Amino acid sequence: MNLRHLIAAVNPAKIKGRTDCEITSLEFDSRQVMPGQLFFALKGEAADGHDFIPDVVAKGAAAVVCEHLPASCDEKVCYIEVPDSHYAMGLMAAEFYGHPSKQLTLVGVTGTNGKTTTATLLYRLFRALGHKVGLLSTVVNYIDDKVVKADRTTPDALQIQQLMADMVKAGCTYCFMEVSSHAVIQHRIAGLEFDGALFSNITHDHLDYHKTFEAYIKAKKMFFDALPASAFALINLDDRNGRTMVQNTKAKVKTYSLHTLADFHCRIIENSFEGMQLNVDGVEVWARFTGRFNACNLLLAYAAAQLLGVDRNETLRLLSIMEPVSGRFEVVQGKNNITAIIDYAHTPDALQNVIDTINDIRHDEQRLITVVGCGGNRDKTKRPVMARIAVGGSDKVVFTSDNPRNEDPNAILDDMYAGLSASESARAIRIADRREAINTAIHLSRPGDIILIAGKGHETYQEVKGVRTHFDDKEVFLCCITCLNI
Repeated sequence: MNLRHLIAAVNPAKIKGRTDCEITSLEFDSRQVMPGQLFFALKGEAADGHDFIPDVVAKGAAAVVCEHLPASCDEKVCYIEVPDSHYAMGLMAAEFYGHPSKQLTLVGVTGTNGKTTTATLLYRLFRALGHKVGLLSTVVNYIDDKVVKADRTTPDALQIQQLMADMVKAGCTYCFMEVSSHAVIQHRIAGLEFDGALFSNITHDHLDYHKTFEAYIKAKKMFFDALPASAFALINLDDRNGRTMVQNTKAKVKTYSLHTLADFHCRIIENSFEGMQLNVDGVEVWARFTGRFNACNLLLAYAAAQLLGVDRNETLRLLSIMEPVSGRFEVVQGKNNITAIIDYAHTPDALQNVIDTINDIRHDEQRLITVVGCGGNRDKTKRPVMARIAVGGSDKVVFTSDNPRNEDPNAILDDMYAGLSASESARAIRIADRREAINTAIHLSRPGDIILIAGKGHETYQEVKGVRTHFDDKEVFLCCITCLNI
């Protein structure tokens, strides 16, 4: 594509050099730059792309987008100065790939918890209805039935536009995507045209990045602020911040709730480990999901489908036969009638919801043994909170490593223990090795007990000292309980 067409997508403060060159592709990683590319100099937490402009010029970059011009400019290169390189990258990527979001019905799901389940339910639902559909999620990305590895909740702007362009080429007409607060702040969704936005909830998380809860709320709200009048905004009235999300939106606002009058309503009639009997807008339906939080996710998916014009009864029929998402309250039966529940709960609210759900269902003779940790290099303030929640709702707790990343696992455990009283500490064990912790929980269990393994859910790796090795909670549980002589 000619550089002039890409420049027309932004409002540059200054242009230095020829603008009539052809751009072969877009790149922001200086290590990957090849001749003829347009390079975006992005300011990040660990590095500043502006420092690598001389390197990419030496590699043959045809043009550079930056927030300030370098001291020395190569006459063979075009330099485009913009107020925000991240934002410009989103707009220029959309132009480069032909604005694929305009050719899709694009719906974004945001919130602290429930994004993956809701987006995945919608992806499965619309495929079951006969549509070709794309999915961008924490667990995996899909271009119809083609799997594309997911490295983070929301890909970078270049990946998003390329994936959506591939979706259009594959004949997809819908795309459902998770929209993280990081993605909003970092303009990864710039250049996208959303037809709908869904809000699940907002609770304590990511304060290592946003610093304050108010800033976290503002980041989520920015997504709704940017919606066009042609879009719909679907919010959860059971979350007090639901109304806040749409205070300044141009979109048509719709509501859903489990507890109050709303456009879409659901009530739990029966709840068990096998599933739930629900009343959705006056229609009773059985779902193979467990817990109030999953009832909320199912209602959100149902409501979104209604706003997208799907028949109500067909929506409920298809949702009733769907299986839970991997690592989201996944029930795994072991021998001796010991049950494991694998869940991604890595925030205080999510952990509380899962523990409350288990305690509402389990019998008096069944004990709950919880294995839980907290991630390294992330929000430290939630560690003691999660520790108190785990101890308060469990018969026994094994504190362990999650993904310690570059932190000392024992320092993370110290932070968790800081939230416990002496009597609470007596009900907990600390075992930094996660495999040993799961094995210990099994040894502590009796026939019929429930073991909650929280924090990693679908993940199949553990990151220690910056190195990822294979680790799957479900796999480890089944291996340990199989080897146990009980």
